Amino acid sequence: MDQDVESPVAIHQPKLPKQARDDLPRHISRDRTKRKIQRYVRKDGKCNVHHGNVRETYRYLTDIFTTLVDLKWRFNLLIFVMVYTVTWLFFGMIWWLIAYIRGDMDHIEDPSWTPCVTNLNGFVSAFLFSIETETTIGYGYRVITDKCPEGIILLLIQSVLGSIVNAFMVGCMFVKISQPKKRAETLVFSTHAVISMRDGKLCLMFRVGDLRNSHIVEASIRAKLIKSKQTSEGEFIPLNQTDINVGYYTGDDRLFLVSPLIISHEINQQSPFWEISKAQLPKEELEIVVILEGMVEATGMTCQARSSYITSEILWGYRFTPVLTLEDGFYEVDYNSFHETYETSTPSLSAKELAELASRAELPLSWSVSSKLNQHAELETEEEEKNLEEQTERNGDVANLENESKV
Repeated sequence: MDQDVESPVAIHQPKLPKQARDDLPRHISRDRTKRKIQRYVRKDGKCNVHHGNVRETYRYLTDIFTTLVDLKWRFNLLIFVMVYTVTWLFFGMIWWLIAYIRGDMDHIEDPSWTPCVTNLNGFVSAFLFSIETETTIGYGYRVITDKCPEGIILLLIQSVLGSIVNAFMVGCMFVKISQPKKRAETLVFSTHAVISMRDGKLCLMFRVGDLRNSHIVEASIRAKLIKSKQTSEGEFIPLNQTDINVGYYTGDDRLFLVSPLIISHEINQQSPFWEISKAQLPKEELEIVVILEGMVEATGMTCQARSSYITSEILWGYRFTPVLTLEDGFYEVDYNSFHETYETSTPSLSAKELAELASRAELPLSWSVSSKLNQHAELETEEEEKNLEEQTERNGDVANLENESKV
């Protein structure tokens, strides 16, 4: 007979990442509201993500050009100097070996001897000749002769490899210098995002600006909501990304960024903030990542600036202070007021609750409770009058029948 036997093998729970363990649901982590929110993207735009346990490190070498460009300046300069020094030393050693094997070192002062390279009397002079050959300086003191075919071949090889090294290293330096990362330093975001009413609708807003006179061409803005979630099947998704519509369908996401602009997100049924009220907002663990992209007018290279807002940086019931004023013949932007906000009258209800109240206010009068009671009372009065009339008619018919019977 088959019997159920308990398996001695222990079932190990999967090891979750630190962020996933910190962002477990409410019934697992009860003090989540007291825990400090860890940013996904810092205010300066740098992503707060570190890649660990990367075993396939050979992939970095397959794209060595990008790897060198991404290095810090001190490492990049060190590699730049080391590559040139190593190539000069390598070819200098080969030039010295050719001279040593041919016996040029033993006939330094022999005028009848034709060396491979004139005036090459040691490793130092061979190293200097290697530098002169690769950098095409050509002082004229050390010269290769036509009686040395191996030297001619080495000269061709060093000239070709030297050109490749120059193109590679100078290209890396040029790309690193011309990177548009520093251009993003002059693209600024407001320190706070605000929620207030605009055209009768609850909106989430933040402000962007460009400090330079040269403009960003084809500028566009995007926004993402970073918030952990748990699916209906029980799957926990840490740092789930949700799009926030900032005018994609209407074209408002494409900016003409000459002066500071206020980017608005209408909180509607498709918005992730549809059910969030003023009282619930501080309890939420979320982060709004905003991304501004465009081409640098001077270089034509794509530039991207990023920033983020956590719940403590979202002000409910505030608006941005205007920064644009009309002067004599031009408009002036006051960047001292760029981050300033002022309080305004804003309902503390969520957009969903406001929509429900608005739908109730737009109902016909007959749908109200008082009108229903009035209609019900009128119907009861009409029924009573009809019953009285019918009873009167019946009483009259009975009286007529009694009179006829008496006659």
